[in-house]
Order: sequence, then structure tokens, then C-alpha cells
Amino acid sequence: MNKKHYLIDLKELGDERGSLVVLEENKEFPFPIRRVFYDFNTDPTISRGNHANKESRFGFISLQGSCVVEVDDGFDKVEYLLDSPFQCLFVDKMLWKSMKCFSPDNILLIISDCKYSREEYIYNYSDFLLSTTI
Repeated sequence: MNKKHYLIDLKELGDERGSLVVLEENKEFPFPIRRVFYDFNTDPTISRGNHANKESRFGFISLQGSCVVEVDDGFDKVEYLLDSPFQCLFVDKMLWKSMKCFSPDNILLIISDCKYSREEYIYNYSDFLLSTTI
């Protein structure tokens, strides 16, 4: 298992009434939860993300439908197909992230350990590559 990005199996706690998944910081998530947001109605022909974060770590869960998250450490790229609400992709800080191949019904939940700060984003891939060699 890669320590900087990996899939986490989430436990289903549902019963005959329906499915239920509980997310608690430092249990299902290896970090405190500070921000939650989600993408939906995303055009399947575009790519989202396309950035790295200096401080933020993330958890990605496809609540409905599917999408692909590509994680790039500046040397290797790994693609993860997210198509289950019972799996979470953990992505550490200083990794380039691109989300793509969205199914028309996809709802992608993103959980972070940091509040939003534009200053901690790296949007230029060349700058990201330079920062991985420092």
C-alpha cells in the first residue's frame, strides 16, 4: 500500500431499512475533518482538480455513479476508479490530483483536513514538479 494515497474500505452499517456509512475523524479518516464539499452534474468530457495542495489532505468518495481520480507524485501516476459509496480514496498533501471520466449521475464527496486557502494551491504543473525535487 502506498502511504501517500490509498483506498479505504468503509463499513456499511445499514440494515433492512437501507444503507448507512459513518465517517469519523481519526477512525475512517486518517485526519481531522475541517471541510466537506461535493461535485455533481459534472460534464464527463472535462477534468476537474488539476492541482496540488501544500497542506491539505483529502478523502474522495463517489456517493453515486463513478469517476476516475488520477494521483501524481511527480514521478508516478496512479488512476483510481471510484464507483462505490463504501470506498474512500485518501490523498496526502503535495500530490497532483485530477478527477475525470465522470458518469452523468456522479456525486463526488470530498473531505479535507484544512479550511480553504487559495495560497496553498499549486495550479501550475511545472511549479508542482519543481516542488517535488526540493
